[in-house]
Order: sequence, then structure tokens, then C-alpha cells
Amino acid sequence: MVSAKAMYLFPSRSAASMKEISRFGVSLPADLLDRFDRENERMGYGNRSKAIADLIRNSMVENAWESGKGEIVGVVTMVYDHHTSDVVNRLLELQHDSDIAIYSTMHIHLDHHNCLEMLAIRGRPSDVKAFSDSVKSVRGVKHSGLVITSNLK
Repeated sequence: MVSAKAMYLFPSRSAASMKEISRFGVSLPADLLDRFDRENERMGYGNRSKAIADLIRNSMVENAWESGKGEIVGVVTMVYDHHTSDVVNRLLELQHDSDIAIYSTMHIHLDHHNCLEMLAIRGRPSDVKAFSDSVKSVRGVKHSGLVITSNLK
């Protein structure tokens, strides 16, 4: 239902911003609404409004990604064997030479050989994808992934 690459956490609305809420009606086939309600319950949504708002936001993030316009933010994750020759230097070189902003990194030693690294990034969709792809291609990187979102207003 929700794209893996389109995840976003939105701050809760204050009482002052609740005045900006608009209501609208949606007509759906009964069986689709039943499936929607079951899925929302399984996912822990308290109401349909939050679920619909999240679906709209996810669609907007997907559109921003696909259009290539504006900036997106995201997280690149990678697991690599730090004993592989030059893997750490190559990954650092990619980070320093990239056209994206890297706001934060987290490095975790999983075991004697393997490290998990996470990078919070921001940039144009094409630059973010190019960076993520370049990380995957480094010898010694066993797995890499990208989760994106945008700074929706």
C-alpha cells in the first residue's frame, strides 16, 4: 500500500493550525472501503483522515521523485565488510565528492567484519539516485538501500 521509498514523519498539528483543516467527501465502492478500513486497522490508524492524508503525502513524494524537480531528503543505508581493501576510503571519497548534502552519519559495528552505516542526505532526485547507486557499486558493500521523502509543507 505505502511505497517503501516514500516514508515521512509529519509533526502533529497544533490547536492553532487545526483551523486550517478542510473537510471533503469521498465516494468509494463498498468493498474498496471495507478493504481500506481493514488495512488501516492493521496499520494502527485511528481514523480514515490520517490514512488518506498519508496516502496523499506519499503520492506527492513519489511525484517529486519521479519528476526530478526540487529537492528530496532521505536516508542511505549500507552494510559493508570493512576488511575489504579500500572500502572505507572509497565510501568516504564518494561522500566528499558528491553533489548532495550529507547532514548526518551513523556507524554501527555489527560484528568483526560487518558495519552498518546510515547517511541522512538531501539533494536533487537525480543526484540522490546517482549517489545511492554509486554506493551500491563499491566493492565490499554487501547491501545498500535508499528511503526518500521530501520536505512537504
